[in-house]
Amino acid sequence: MRTLVIGDHYIPAAPYVDALTAQGLDPAGIRTVDWAGGKADQHAAQQRMEHEGANAVPVPTEIVEAVGDAEALALHFAPVPAAVLDAGEALRAVVVARTGLENIDVAAATERKVAVVPVHGRNASGVAELAIGLMISEGRDVARADASVKAGGWRKDFGGPGTEIGGSTIGLVGFGHVGRELARRLSGFDVRLLVSDPHVSDDALAAHAAVRADLDTVFRESDFVHVLARLTPETARFIGAEQFALMKPTAYFVNTSRARLVDHDALYAALAAGRIAGAGLDVYDNEPLPADSPWRQLDNVTLTTHFGGETHTTNLRSARLVAQAIAELDRSGRVASAVNAGALGWV
Repeated sequence: MRTLVIGDHYIPAAPYVDALTAQGLDPAGIRTVDWAGGKADQHAAQQRMEHEGANAVPVPTEIVEAVGDAEALALHFAPVPAAVLDAGEALRAVVVARTGLENIDVAAATERKVAVVPVHGRNASGVAELAIGLMISEGRDVARADASVKAGGWRKDFGGPGTEIGGSTIGLVGFGHVGRELARRLSGFDVRLLVSDPHVSDDALAAHAAVRADLDTVFRESDFVHVLARLTPETARFIGAEQFALMKPTAYFVNTSRARLVDHDALYAALAAGRIAGAGLDVYDNEPLPADSPWRQLDNVTLTTHFGGETHTTNLRSARLVAQAIAELDRSGRVASAVNAGALGWV
């Protein structure tokens, strides 16, 4: 299986090469190329592709020139517009080290009989652990105390005593890979776990001692609400002023999923008015946040730089899952998890 590995500043080429070799693929058939640009440039391109698709950014000429006779592409954030697909007459699959496929022209790939394969659950543990970190940071004012000490102060007044996770009610909106990883980690905190997800089975909930609840109940009864849903046309901005109005004034909101699931103006208004106790956010409508962003001025929010899945473990797992998919293609001539498997006649 002739494979072109496309490294970026998030997942370099080396882990893919190691994982492909471990799957028994011939090293002689593996080539590498790096997507051009700095990390900030690549992040900006990915942000644009998330809204506008793979053809919204400049064609990556270094990738076009490298495709050659490759049968499979292994990549993470690099764009794969029609021009890249046209450069590879032998291409059979594009395997992406993430669930989102905004950087791939899926329609063009399907038209050219090229499979598009995402991987699932690769960063679930990292995102789940960051979610817990944001809960602790907000509930115990960790980031605010740290900022005070580093500025020469010794702040002790944060508007009231801290909030513990243990014994609290945790609400999860969505119960996919991240939600289940988070539930496993929360089990040691002796929490009451509410889940709003119309697609999850009763057995899956029971396995994690979770209780099914509607969206309003999750927001009304939880001490911490986590948004972990997938972004679809139906879930875009589906959390807004109505939901925040239901929250207890002592409750916290956490989003480590997708920014566009949430009406951020409504969330800002709730935080600025002290309607809810605080929030922990890893995702935003505009990244990086502008220097004059009002979010930077709020005293009841912990902000991280969209790095929930950026861990060494995630990189290795991502590469391994990509390699497994390419090995499956090599062995069987198809990949069951391709999003266009039906159009290719694989199901």
